[in-house]
Amino acid sequence: MSLLAVENLVVRHGLLQAVRGVSFSIERGQTLALVGANGAGKTTLLRAIAGAHQPTAGRVLWDGADITGVPSHKRVGMGVALVPEGRKLFVQMTVEENLLLGKTAGRPGDWSVERVLDTFPNLKPRRHAKTGHLSGGEQQATAIGRALMSNPELLLLDEVSLGLSPLVVDRVYASLQGLISSGTTIILVEQDLNRALSVSDKVICMLEGRVALEGPSKGISRDEVTKAYFGLHRKSAASVPA
Repeated sequence: MSLLAVENLVVRHGLLQAVRGVSFSIERGQTLALVGANGAGKTTLLRAIAGAHQPTAGRVLWDGADITGVPSHKRVGMGVALVPEGRKLFVQMTVEENLLLGKTAGRPGDWSVERVLDTFPNLKPRRHAKTGHLSGGEQQATAIGRALMSNPELLLLDEVSLGLSPLVVDRVYASLQGLISSGTTIILVEQDLNRALSVSDKVICMLEGRVALEGPSKGISRDEVTKAYFGLHRKSAASVPA
C-alpha cells in the first residue's frame, strides 16, 4: 500500500482552478520530484497534501485512509511536514527556538536539535542567532530542520533552492542526500531539472494544473521533461519504461 495517494484532486483559488484532476502515489522511502513552470500548480498541490488548502474535489489518502478533510495541524501529527516556499520562519526567534517549535506536534522519533545541527552543520555556530539575521541558506536549513523536528514520515519541500547561490544549494542538497539515503519519504518541488532528476526516484511534470508527464526519473530524459514543461510533449506514465 502506498504511503500517500492523491486521487483526481481539484484545487481552486477562487474562480481559478489551480490543480485539475491530479492523481499519483508515492511509496515509503521514495523521493518524488514535482517540476513545472511558475503557475503550474505545484505549490498548491503541496499545500493541499499538507492540509493547508482544502480541495474542491478528489481525495488524499494516507496509508489507505481518507484524510481529505483532516486539518493541517492534525496531518503534522500524523507525519506530514511541509517546508513552505519562503521558509516562513519566526525571524525574532533564534534557530534553536524555531527548531523546537517542530516538536509541538508531539510525534515520537529520533529527531532532536542536536541531530538537526549535525545534519546541517552550518547552523551550529548560529544556534542562538535570530533567524532574521541568517543567510538564505541558513534560513532554508532551519526551515527544513524545523519540519524534521516533527519526526515526519513524509517531508514536503517547496522550492528548496529558490533564491540561493549555487554553492549554498550544493550544501543544502548534500544534507538532503543524507535524508534520502536514510529512507525519508520526500516530495520535492524544484526548478532545477538536473537536480530534480538526479535526486528523485520518480518525476512528475505539471502544466496548467495537470500532470503532463510522469515516470521513473531514470527512465525520462531531460529533453522529455523540458518539452512537457513547455507543453510541447505529452507522455503518460504508462508509456515510460519502469
